[in-house]
Amino acid sequence: MPESITRYPIAALISDLAGIPLIDDPVSVKRRSRDFFWYSPVLQPQLQDKFADLVVCPRNEPDVIRIAASCARHQIPITVRGAGTGNYGQAVPLRGGIIMDMTALNAVERQGGGIVRVQPGLKMYELDRQTKPNGFELRMHPSTKRSATIGGFIAGGSGGVGSVTYGGLRERGNICAARIVTAESEPRILELRDDDVQMVNRAYGTTGIITCLEMPLAPAWPWVDLIIAFDDFLDAVRFGSEVALADGIIKKLLSPITWPLPTYFGALRPYCPHGRSVLIVMVAQPSLAALKAMLQRAGGEITYEAESNETPGSTPLYEYTWNHTTLQVLKSDRSVTYLQCLFPYDRLISTLCDLQTRLGDEVLQHLEFIRFGGHVTASALPIVRYTTTQRLDEIIAIHESHGVMVANPHVVTLEDGSRHKRADADQLRFKHDVDPFGLLNPGKMRSFVPAMSNG
Repeated sequence: MPESITRYPIAALISDLAGIPLIDDPVSVKRRSRDFFWYSPVLQPQLQDKFADLVVCPRNEPDVIRIAASCARHQIPITVRGAGTGNYGQAVPLRGGIIMDMTALNAVERQGGGIVRVQPGLKMYELDRQTKPNGFELRMHPSTKRSATIGGFIAGGSGGVGSVTYGGLRERGNICAARIVTAESEPRILELRDDDVQMVNRAYGTTGIITCLEMPLAPAWPWVDLIIAFDDFLDAVRFGSEVALADGIIKKLLSPITWPLPTYFGALRPYCPHGRSVLIVMVAQPSLAALKAMLQRAGGEITYEAESNETPGSTPLYEYTWNHTTLQVLKSDRSVTYLQCLFPYDRLISTLCDLQTRLGDEVLQHLEFIRFGGHVTASALPIVRYTTTQRLDEIIAIHESHGVMVANPHVVTLEDGSRHKRADADQLRFKHDVDPFGLLNPGKMRSFVPAMSNG
């Protein structure tokens, strides 16, 4: 891209990076500067004109080091990108600069003993494909598993399919290690292990460039997909909770979804009876009989049962859950949006009842059972009939007044999108160490103020 139209010395950077693949076609650069922020009617106008100046495609860790060093010398921002499947601008460059596309770093370096060491650009579907012959799979994955990269999941995600058993990524033991490159004139390579890996977990790439991850695996069970219909949404929630608490039943997904959301489910509509809410389930084959025995007392009806299928041309059942539920609705109705919530574990049903009474069909509930902090509770990605930003803020406040924590997906900073409304103190301290010029995804960590400049 011509230097005359950017505030950064892009020509000098290109000269430094001779031999490393680059993309400077404006159309391609704009396309790779996007993610799914259009889910939010608040973020859409804020981010629609934010683009990088150049896309750089490292092939290996030495390339990453060269890029980081040159960007530090020239004070050029770096936004690290995987597949760009985030939903609130994590991979959108607010201040231009370069997109560092990590998808060529996609090798499994080693696996064994229930652990895999993998480069960040590998898609999670392909990662599972390589570990399953050894009897293992990822503990959890987002509903975008077939397109998302493992590095993007760690840098921008929090949990997903499998969290009903293993909790979220922040639970101790769910990430073993991360190898990162710092954004300095002489970049360092750091290996973070155990609790220290939280420095880069869900930090949007602001605290180092991940070049390798070590992840614990889970047994690869033969999974069975179920749709169970209930006359009342709260009955679907109660049964989902009962299964989630049944420690002997091996499960991967429990998603209660209120009517009329199933009317947006395309090919699944024949299995979603009119007027009935559904519970979408992934259960291990050996636990299927026990789950069915529990269901006899719960009043639900199995309307769909099949082996889980992720083969090309199919649509896995999990692609109707988590934030894919939102996508299924948005395909037909672009007037809606969503929230990200965490319900109190000790009063889930009463809180849901209160919110239904207060908000009616303005907010259509969709839950995901998870483990969180040693308890079984429900995360939620409710569909909101959007009218104004003011009303959206009121709906968030209503949830919070009922003890529901909201991670706001209509903001771009770590602090404002956190359930705790502040930056993690250790992450903030660590950023000062590894990114002293504030070049990594600038604008996404509001609390950070660069302590130095490079001239």
